[in-house]
Amino acid sequence: MPPRCLRFVTILLVALSAGLAFAHVLEQSAKMQYEALPYITLQKSLYIQWGPPQIGGFLEPLAIITTGLLAFYVRKATRELCFALWTLLALLLALPVVFFWLVAPANTAFMAAALPSIPPNWADLLKLGNRPRHSFRSSACGTLIAAFIVGTRFESSFS
Repeated sequence: MPPRCLRFVTILLVALSAGLAFAHVLEQSAKMQYEALPYITLQKSLYIQWGPPQIGGFLEPLAIITTGLLAFYVRKATRELCFALWTLLALLLALPVVFFWLVAPANTAFMAAALPSIPPNWADLLKLGNRPRHSFRSSACGTLIAAFIVGTRFESSFS
């Protein structure tokens, strides 16, 4: 893949990943007001599209891979390498570390719930998966990703 094309694909994938994170931030205040049944219904219907095997589940891993490739290609351009490495770090912290540590356990429990039954620890799962931790993940990663997008220049050359 030509370097300019790789840069474009990387920015596109990272921007789409940031969009998913930003959508979570925007919906957070309304979603936290739901009772258990509508909340779990929403988790089991709307958010199915955000994980594998749907496109949302592949955006962040593909963004990580292409950002790593981009960092390799721009290794001689110090400024771009710095942005690419910081973005790669943010993406690696966001998906494998923060998501699987803080968010995935709650998502798994919500997806396993058979409607109309509600998990007995519903309130605890809500706090674990969505309150400040989930918003922090989405906000912090979105901010770091946006910094990469702004800092990356299309016209820079590869050495």
